[in-house]
This record gives sequence, C-alpha cells and structure tokens, in this order.
Amino acid sequence: MVAVAETAAETTDRPGRLAEFWHYFRENRGAVFGLWVFVAFVLIAILADIIAPYDPTQQYRENLLQPPFWQEGGSWAFPLGTDAVGRDMLSRLLHGARYSFYVGIVVVVIAASGGILLGLIAGFAPKWLDTIIMRLMDIILAFPSLLLALVLVAILGPSLTNAMIAIAIVLQPHYVRLTRASVISERSKDYVTAAKVTGARLPRLMFITVLPNCLSPIIVQAALSFSTAILDAAALGFLGMGAQPPTPEWGTMLAEAREFILRAWWVVTFPGLAILITVLAINLMGDGLRDAFDPKLRRS
Repeated sequence: MVAVAETAAETTDRPGRLAEFWHYFRENRGAVFGLWVFVAFVLIAILADIIAPYDPTQQYRENLLQPPFWQEGGSWAFPLGTDAVGRDMLSRLLHGARYSFYVGIVVVVIAASGGILLGLIAGFAPKWLDTIIMRLMDIILAFPSLLLALVLVAILGPSLTNAMIAIAIVLQPHYVRLTRASVISERSKDYVTAAKVTGARLPRLMFITVLPNCLSPIIVQAALSFSTAILDAAALGFLGMGAQPPTPEWGTMLAEAREFILRAWWVVTFPGLAILITVLAINLMGDGLRDAFDPKLRRS
C-alpha cells in the first residue's frame, strides 16, 4: 500500500513540476519568443520539401541574380530572388534549415553522450584516472574551438559529416566538466549514501541514482551547444571545410555569395539573417531554461 501511495504521489507531482517549470520559463519573454522561433525552425526543417517552391539545386539560367520581389526587376516567382547560378533563394534557405537542424542534433547527441559518460567516470573514478581525463579536456579547451575544429576537418577531409564530428569533439569537454562537477556535488548527499548501503553497484549508482539529478544543467548546456554547433558548422562551411556546394547549407551559401556582395546584397543578407535569427532564438531559449531549472536564478 505504501509503494502504491508513493507511486501515485510521484505521478501526481509530475504535472505540478511541469507547471512550475513553465511558470518560471514563461516569465522570461525572450525565452518564450526563442521557443516559438525554434519550433518554427524545426517545422520548417521537417516540412522543407513540402513548403519550398523549387528544388534547392535547380538552376534557372534565365534568372541569374534576380532581386527580391519588392525590388525593381524582381518577381513573385522568386520571392527572395535568385543566386549567381539562378537557384531560388527561398528554397535554399528553407532546405538550409534542415541541414542546420541536422547538424545541431547530431553534434549535441555525440558531444553529450561522450561527455556525460566521461564526466560520470571522472566523478566516480580514482584520483589518478580523474586527473588524466580532466587534463585531456583542459588540453582540448586550451585551443580556440573553431581553430581546433578546422584542424580536425583538415585531417579528416572537408565534408559536413567530418565537420559535425570535429565540432562534437570540440564541444565535448564542456559536458565532461559540467557532469563531473554535478556528480561530485551529488555524491556526498544522503540518497547516494542510502543507495550504497542497500547494495547498489557502481553502474546503478552512476546511471540510475546520480545521473538523473545532474540533468538540469546538462539540458541547458545542450540547448546552448545546439546554437554553437549551427554557428561553427556555418563558419566551417564559409571557409570551405564544411558542407560542399551545391549543398544548401547557410554557411556554404555565404561562401558562394562573397564575390557578389556589392552587386546582389540578397545572396549574402538572407543566409546571414537566417543564421542570426536561429542562433539568437536558441540562445534566448537556453537562458530561459537556465532560469527555470536553477532555483537561484528564478525571479520572485
């Protein structure tokens, strides 16, 4: 009966926790705006094939560098104009959201998985192993992130897949340090001592007992890493080390448009705005998550 009552109380408490989280999250208006923009970004990424008017790689040679519809010479056939080889800018921007979302998801999953695992090991490991892991992370953090990613891509070869691997390696130390700090903080608490007394083995202590209580800062870090991954992938694409033409990735679009910046402002402005709005929205959402998860930062 006691177990049933505890289970019922736990089930009843979950909606209350969600309501409390949403209450604190929505107090940050910037975070709510960022959430709605992020939801729109995800929907565009999923539905790009349906809502894009043209194939993003299709070239319309009779409409090279056509301006947006509101400018003289533009038309509604290509609302945001065309690029130097006659490809529709709107279609390429919409499909670019898919590539950016894909990059963010893959990078965060790889970086968080490896980082959380290493952080848990470092938090529970003997002093010598903890020192080795953390010094390796410090070495990675000693390099400028974009420069290290650039070197790794140069070694692996320029492609979107290799760029994602490089960015994930660069972001991993943040998860390791964050997880290790949370684990060390949780290990001294009574519930962990009680689990040890009842005979819980190390894997259970790590993944079942301690890890769930370390997830709040990790979720915030994941949201911020998502925007960093998009920004770094765009930077590598701009430098020719990420996605390769004719892939409609926003950074690659900027790289292709550099020489036309004075003649056709739209081929540079729209991809840049897409990166700016997406990264800003995710960062605002990350700030809201931090405020909602951390009691010290909650507004009274």
